[in-house]
Amino acid sequence: MAEQQVPTRLVFRVPGIAVLAALLLAICATPVAAAAPYLLWIYLIPVALIVWVLRVRTVADTEGLVAHTLTGSRRVPWRLLRGLRLTGKAGVTAVLDDGTEVALPQVRVRHLPALSFISGGLVPDPTERAPEPGADPVPEPDAEPVDESAPVVGAAEPGAARGERAAGPE
Repeated sequence: MAEQQVPTRLVFRVPGIAVLAALLLAICATPVAAAAPYLLWIYLIPVALIVWVLRVRTVADTEGLVAHTLTGSRRVPWRLLRGLRLTGKAGVTAVLDDGTEVALPQVRVRHLPALSFISGGLVPDPTERAPEPGADPVPEPDAEPVDESAPVVGAAEPGAARGERAAGPE
């Protein structure tokens, strides 16, 4: 049996297939751009979309986060991270020790468990339930054996699963 590999780096970015959408936009813009020489600037829109798709991302590794934007990159080590702030539309920003915030492109709330894993637990996983302090763990009740030959109580009539109604007074 093969041993499962643990990732050491996660990349959050726009799927590369979005480049095809930008190329399709360029093809569709060709009749407009060919109408007059001053409309050739319209090709800048698909080029800008392609650059955005290829450039904007967030990389998380065991050392920290790197947020890549169109204009530059910013590295945030895990030790300087105070926490994460959830923004509108399920976005996430990193809050540093000095109070500044760094936008994390393409990181969403659903990615927080993965960030918790790659950070080694420095970023808490919001999906894990923490035990309450001073509370004893509740033991699971023992399951009773099921008798397969016993009749099922409250079973639906035949045809009820298909939406058929029983004939009778209404």
